[in-house]
Amino acid sequence: MSWEVVIGLEVHCQINTNTKAFCGCSTEFGAEPNTQTCPVCLGMPGQLPVLNTVAVDKTILTGLAINATINLESKFDRKNYFYPDLPKGYQISQFAVPIVEHGYLDIPNNDGGEKRIGVTRIHMEEDAGKSMHEGLDAVSHIDLNRSGVPLMEIVSEPDMRSAEEAIAYLKQLHQLIRFLGVSGADMEKGQFRCDANVSVRRPGEPFGTRTEMKNMNSFRFIKQAIDFEVLRQIEIIEDGGAVVQESRLWDSVKNESRSMRSKEEAHDYRYFPEPDLPPLRVSQQQVDAIKAGMPELPGQLRQRFEAEYGLSSYDADVLTQTLELAAWYESLVAAHPAD
Repeated sequence: MSWEVVIGLEVHCQINTNTKAFCGCSTEFGAEPNTQTCPVCLGMPGQLPVLNTVAVDKTILTGLAINATINLESKFDRKNYFYPDLPKGYQISQFAVPIVEHGYLDIPNNDGGEKRIGVTRIHMEEDAGKSMHEGLDAVSHIDLNRSGVPLMEIVSEPDMRSAEEAIAYLKQLHQLIRFLGVSGADMEKGQFRCDANVSVRRPGEPFGTRTEMKNMNSFRFIKQAIDFEVLRQIEIIEDGGAVVQESRLWDSVKNESRSMRSKEEAHDYRYFPEPDLPPLRVSQQQVDAIKAGMPELPGQLRQRFEAEYGLSSYDADVLTQTLELAAWYESLVAAHPAD
């Protein structure tokens, strides 16, 4: 009997701003460790956060680009957990009411058509610091420059049925975010990170127990990790065992995963409303203004380039990877019209 794979993705994408989510510290990548911090992003007592409005606008822009609902009133919550790179002991996030809900992305499928992948929500939050394990002293160090950098967490529905579909969705989302200028989305710099929730089931049965795959910083590693996890779960079930709900760390050197910790549920984080931030209210006029300034999206551009300029699907796709490249091509066409 065949197996059906069920995949949902959580993408953490740093938002391209000059300053952090709730303070004025720089977000520049590559600075000396712990030189871009202040009492706010270090969680010192008595320091109050101030929301970065540029991050709000770019999150709304992303929501509009995926055909989502923009909540005119959303709320911030505290997500409580302990980790060495989180000095406050909590992360400012959005749990109960996110700013963006109920969107979708269409991805190409094998028969030349498209498959719609639902996006459950996009919520704003702050990034944590970074644990560094390099060096010969066998001691881990903490760099808090990243602490407080604005993030979007983009949560998909469990609509993908193969690693190939997951990669197609991620590449579509990655291109869209870069195209809009929302983020550089450089995976090597940690600006675009993905966790994959993977389970298997017999066709027609309820969802199986899922595991969360972490530590995947390239599309190739994401595909390898998903394929490995699918085979691991099938082997466990066919041998009469039960899949454990847990987070697993992908080891790209050994091409295998290992157990990291039990998978947390929402109640494990003890969410409660962020007392230092009021509800986030945006006006319909603000949303309309962002929508009016939104450029022609990559999918629309590809179709127009094929129809208007007679380009192949491949050439149109290459030329619409970034807004600047598409504009450059159209300027060349305008300067050298066909005879």
